Order: sequence, then structure tokens, then C-alpha cells
Amino acid sequence: MHRLLKARPGQKMLLLGNEAIARGAIEAGVAVATTYPGTPSSEISMNFFQISLETDLYFEYSTNEKVALEVTAASANCGVRSICVMKHVGLNVAADVLLTLAYVGVKGGLVIVTADDPFMFSSQNEQDNRYYAKLAGLPLLEPSSAQEAKDMVAYAFDLSEKLQEPVIFRTTTRINHSTEAVVMGDIQAPQTHGDFTKDPFNYVPVPAVARNLHARLLNRLKEAEEISETSAYNIIAGKGRWGVICNGISYKYVEDAIKDLNMGGQAKVLRIGFSHPLPQALLKDFLKGCEKVLVVEEGEPYMEEALKAFAQEEGLTLPIKGKSNDLFSRLYEFNPAIVRQCLAAYFDVAYSPPAVPDLSDLPEIPQRPPTLCAGCSHRATFHVVKKAAEGMETICPTDIGCYTLGFLPPLSMGDFLICMGSSVGTACGFSKVTDKKVIAFIGDSTFFHSGIPALINAVFNNHDFTLVILDNGITAMTGHQPHPGADMKELNLEGYGHVSIEEIVRAAGVSQVAVIKPYRLKKSIIVAKEALSYKGVSVIISQEACTLYAKSLKKLRGKPFFVSEKCKNHKACINELACPAFFIQNERVKIDPTVCVGCTVCAQICPEKAILPLKQKG
Repeated sequence: MHRLLKARPGQKMLLLGNEAIARGAIEAGVAVATTYPGTPSSEISMNFFQISLETDLYFEYSTNEKVALEVTAASANCGVRSICVMKHVGLNVAADVLLTLAYVGVKGGLVIVTADDPFMFSSQNEQDNRYYAKLAGLPLLEPSSAQEAKDMVAYAFDLSEKLQEPVIFRTTTRINHSTEAVVMGDIQAPQTHGDFTKDPFNYVPVPAVARNLHARLLNRLKEAEEISETSAYNIIAGKGRWGVICNGISYKYVEDAIKDLNMGGQAKVLRIGFSHPLPQALLKDFLKGCEKVLVVEEGEPYMEEALKAFAQEEGLTLPIKGKSNDLFSRLYEFNPAIVRQCLAAYFDVAYSPPAVPDLSDLPEIPQRPPTLCAGCSHRATFHVVKKAAEGMETICPTDIGCYTLGFLPPLSMGDFLICMGSSVGTACGFSKVTDKKVIAFIGDSTFFHSGIPALINAVFNNHDFTLVILDNGITAMTGHQPHPGADMKELNLEGYGHVSIEEIVRAAGVSQVAVIKPYRLKKSIIVAKEALSYKGVSVIISQEACTLYAKSLKKLRGKPFFVSEKCKNHKACINELACPAFFIQNERVKIDPTVCVGCTVCAQICPEKAILPLKQKG
């Protein structure tokens, strides 16, 4: 039985924040869960997937976040508790659903988890999704710990059903990926079957209907504000004439800073957990009791701007600060030292930062940039396309996935990136206004997510570029989640269909379609040259399993290689491939046999054929 199901009420378990969120939803009786995988939210979905194999929970990896939210919008409007999980940029994809679903509302609870990523550990931006709650007019909750995340999910479902609106549940990476001892609660039996009552004048938002629905939404938002005023998740702690207002993980940093700076009795803290709509009366009363206030919030000055407006409405002139050159930055995530330093500076409290240890006698830490895994088929594909394109001036739009790392030297096959699916759409633009050969790269999961409409656009508008679809059989970057092209039988799972990328490409109207096995370099280069020479839209589908995924399925067949004495030390293997299995010892190239997977790509490009299979000890 899954560990999150075995845990008894009252039992303490060491849980990742994401595990705590999944357990909280199970305790709340969730019956439908959907997602498109994205870090830092991925583990929530993985736990749902595993739990769904043992229970009546319906879970799906949807093709994208828009579809995921549409599925739960329907199930929630049949009275079934549902949850939709995504990373912060996923809500951009789902926004078209979100803003009108706020008008339509829900019957059963619907919680939308959006995991923000300050510092961009695994993302292309660090947008602050609190603004989506304001834009959509929906309630938003923010936990400050793993325990609170678990407990708050149940509150979110109850709130959703009370207001008959989706509730946005915003986390940040530090909450998702921190571990804490969490006390388990009772598991509520889920209602897995619902019913839909036809009511088109509330469910079909043509303009005449939508005008009424918007008015209803505003009334529900007013009700939400009244609930926020007395919510147990808006907490005041301490006393004093100095005020600190914070949210999320910043609350924990503030707690520590006040203790470390001996500010007890001088400063009181208002932690906002019910972040939209903000509790105006509570905040105004808090401001009236303060000489000055510091707002501690990662990301944008969301609360700070609202507080200044509230102060103006009340005729208050106290200093309210947060984001400024000498205090908190809008960049990246906070840490305890930053919060401690800013509190000391703003409230003029004596503070001596700990001495920085002298590390001058230590060697410099080597740079360890992210890199494609040893034997990664993407590296082979990039090499193939680069060789096929020799002599051409190229522009290479790339996309979101492991293969984004192909932009780094020596592969240098990635010139432009915006978002999921953008490689195909931007290739259309580049091909129309430049004379350069445009070669776009997209992964298999990303192709299903948002690459198909742009490919159809390219065919219809007669664009001229080559699209390389990197098909490694799984959603690799976020932890080997399935997509519609994955073979679920490899995971011993039945009941799934299978969608052929090649058939989709041909059905979209692409006539020049080639499938390559990128480890077979010579043949693949010939095929790639033909595709690159084609006038119009051509597609190369590069098929080779993700090395780590193949290893997990015990399907790796290659044997390690080594560099023999025939090597003339040209270092072509390192300079062209930069596989992490290579290292330099005594100025000679070596291969780490514990890392090498035997893909043979380096052996094929070695001028002296000096890279040979390592003989296994009998």
C-alpha cells in the first residue's frame, strides 16, 4: 500500500511539501486529479498517479494544463471533488479556462495548485501567480509549511464548495521541496461519481449570460473577503509598535529573524495565508497599531501595493516599505539571512552578521553547469543535425525540456526560446523574415502539449523550416511521466491508448517526414541532409529512448567503452560531444566506465577508431 494511504490519523510522517499536499487532498476526499508535469509540482502528481493504481482516485497526465483544468472543471461541476496541479507557467496555458471558469463556478470543490518558482531553479521566469487570483477574481491560499500545506488543502476544498468557485492554492519551491514531520488526519471517503444538471443560462457564457455571471462572481468575491477577515490562516503573533506583514515561507524566516534580533515585544507579525481577497479590515486595524510596517514577500510587491492603498483610504501616513534598493528585491527567493538583515536595517536594530569564513586557502570550486546525461540521445541528435547543416547559416529555435541544454557549447543548438511549443511557432516567424535555414527542436511531450497547432499553422501558411522532434518515449525532464506517445505497456499498465507522432505529423499535412535512430550517425546525417534541403515544412523524428528511463526499465543494452592506446589525443570526442562520461587524466582523454552507457556515438566520431568496448570481467 502507498505510504500516504497507510499513515494513520495522528501519526507523524516525514513528508516533502508536495507529499503533504497530496495527502491533504486524499484526506479531503479528492476523487479526480489532473496535471501536466512541471517542477516544482511534479511529486504531487506522481503520488496521485501511484495512489490511483490502488484506489478509486481518477488521475491523468493531461496533454497540457488547459486540458487538465477543463477535465476538472467538468468533474467539479458534477459535484465531484477535483484537483488540478501545475507549475506557475502552466497557469498561463490554463488561463483561458481559468478566467471564464470563475464566471461559471463549480458545484464540487475544485483546487488549482500552482507552484511558483522564485530563483527559477527549473523555469524560464519567476512570475508571481497571486496576480492570477486578482485577475480572475478567485480566492487564493498560501501555506507557510508542509504541515500547513496538508491542512490547508482540506480548507481549500471546503472554501471552494462554500463559494462555489475554484480556489487557487499557491506554493513556492521552498514549500514544495522542504521536508517536515507532518501529523496525519482522517481520510474522508471520496465521492467518485456525480451528475450534471443542465442549466445553460448559468453554464454557457454567451455575452447575455456572462454579464449575469460576472455580477455573481463579484458577489462571491465579496463573500470571500468576509471569510478572509476571520480566516484562521491570517495570523497575528507578537506585540509592539513595529509591524511585519508576510506570507508563505517568508513567515518562517520572519519568525526566526525576530527571535535572532531580540525584537520580541517590539514587533508584531501578520501572516497572510488567505491572500486574495486580502482581509481589508484586518489589515487596516493592524496598520493603525503600528509606527512603521515592513512587508516581507517574495516576488512582486503584491501586498505592499494593496497596503499602501488601504493606508491612504484610512488617512494613515506611517512608513510602509518592502521592495526597494536598500531592502527586499523583486528578484529571486529570500533566505533567513536576507530577511534578518532587512528587518535589522529597516527597524534600526543592532545586528552583526556572522563573520564570513576565510576560504582563500581553498581551491576554487569547479563550475558544474547542467548537462545532458551520458549517452543521452538528444546529444546524438544535435550532433547529427549539426553535421548535416555544416556550411549553412542557421537559426535554431528550441523548446522546454532536457534538450534545452543543447544551447550550451559545444553543441550550441539552441538560439531562441519563450515557452512550451514556441520552437515551432517562432520557426514560422524566423523563416518568413530571414534567409537563414531555420531548424526547430521540440521534445515529444512538448509536441503533444502545444507543438501541434503551430505545425498545422506552418503547413497551412507554407512556411519553410525543418522541425526536429526529439522522441525519447517519455516526459523525461520532470521525472519520467507518461505522455500520449508513451508505451504504457512498458510500465505494465493497461487501459491506455497510444498516439503515433509520425501519424499526427503526416495527418497535419507534412509530406517530408523522416524517422531516424540518432545513434546510427552516418545514416542519420544523410537523412537529415535531405530534410534540411527540402523547401517547405520538413520533419525529422529522432527516436531513441531516454537513457535513464531505459535503465529504469532494465532495457539498457550497451556496454561501457574505453579510450585505447590508438588515441592521438585530438579530443574530438570531448570538443564535439562533451559527454559527462569523459574526463581528462594526465592530459589524456579517459572514459568513466561507471557512467558510460555504451551508446557508441563517441566511437563513431573518433578519427582513429580508438574508442573501443571495454571487455567485461568474467
